[in-house]
Amino acid sequence: MILGERYFETIDNHDLYWTDIQGPSPDNIHELEQYHFHRLNLDDCLSKIQIPKIDKYADHIFIILHFPVYKEEEEDKNEHSIPNSSQLSIFVGTSFLVTIHNKDLKNITEIFQLCKNSNKERETLMGSSPAFLLHHIIDVLVDDFLRGILKLEDRLDDLEEVIFNNRKTSEEAKKINLLRREVTTLRRIAIRLRSTVSELTSDIQKFSNKDVTLLYNDLKDHIEKILETLEEAKETIEIYKDVYFMVTSEKSNKILSILTIIFTLTIPVTVIGTFYGMNISMPGRIEAPPTFLGPYTTMIIVIITSTVPSLLMFWYFRRAGWMSFD
Repeated sequence: MILGERYFETIDNHDLYWTDIQGPSPDNIHELEQYHFHRLNLDDCLSKIQIPKIDKYADHIFIILHFPVYKEEEEDKNEHSIPNSSQLSIFVGTSFLVTIHNKDLKNITEIFQLCKNSNKERETLMGSSPAFLLHHIIDVLVDDFLRGILKLEDRLDDLEEVIFNNRKTSEEAKKINLLRREVTTLRRIAIRLRSTVSELTSDIQKFSNKDVTLLYNDLKDHIEKILETLEEAKETIEIYKDVYFMVTSEKSNKILSILTIIFTLTIPVTVIGTFYGMNISMPGRIEAPPTFLGPYTTMIIVIITSTVPSLLMFWYFRRAGWMSFD
C-alpha cells in the first residue's frame, strides 16, 4: 500500500509476517494498531530525535537503532560529507517483524523487495523466525556502516600523503576538521549501536526456535571492529592535526624571522638617513660644495656608514646560524 510518498507493505513466509513502513506518518502508523503496540512507542517511530533503546513487553520488544547515511549528491560527486544519523524503529514478536524507517535506509527497502519478488530469497532470508530476519537486516546495515569506515580510511591515507610530503595547502586544515567531525559522529552512532545490540542479544532468543546467539555475537564482533577502526582513525587525525600545526607554525616562524632580519639590517640606514637626509648634497643640486671626494662626498660617507654596520650585522647573523632556513 502506498500513502502519498510513504510505503506500507506486508509479506509473509511460514506464518511469519514482515511489515515495512518507509517514511512513517500518523496515517500509516495508525495501521499498526492491530498489533496493540504501546502508543508511546508508535509516537517514538514518528520522532527523529529518539536515542537508541529497547523496550520489553510480554509478547514483543520495541527497538530503536541509528545508522549513518550520506547524502546521495555528495556521494555521486565523490565529495567529503558529514553523515547523518537515520533512525530504524523495530517491533519484533513471535510471528511478526515491523520495520519503520525513512527512505535513506535503502538497504532495508532492497531486502524487502527482494523477499517480495522472489520466493527463493524470501525462504532464505526470512526463514520462519523473526529473530533470523532481524539479524539479516541489521547485519546488512552494519556491513554498509563498515564500508563507510573503509572509505574514511582511504581519505585518511590520501591526507597522510599530502601532510607528510610537504604538499600542504590551505584546504588541508579544513579537511582535517571535517574528518574529525565525521569520526566523532560515527563513534557516537557506533557506541550506542554496540550497547543496544548487546542488550538485544540476550532478549531476542525467545522469538526463535533455533539458537541465534552466535549470529548476534557475530554482529557484536563487527560493531567492535568498527569501533576499533574509528578509535584508530581518531588517533591518526590527532597526529595529522599536530603535524600540520607544527609545520605551518614553523613556516610562519621562518617568514617572521626573515622579515625581522630584513628590518634589523635596515636600521643603520634608517637612523643615519634620518640625521643627514635633509643636509647632504644630492645629484642635481648645484649648491653642493666640492670636497675631497667630489660634490657628493657627504652622501658617499652616509652610504658607507650605513652599509658597513648592515654588512657586519649580516655577517654576524650568518655566523650565529640565525639566517639558516634549511
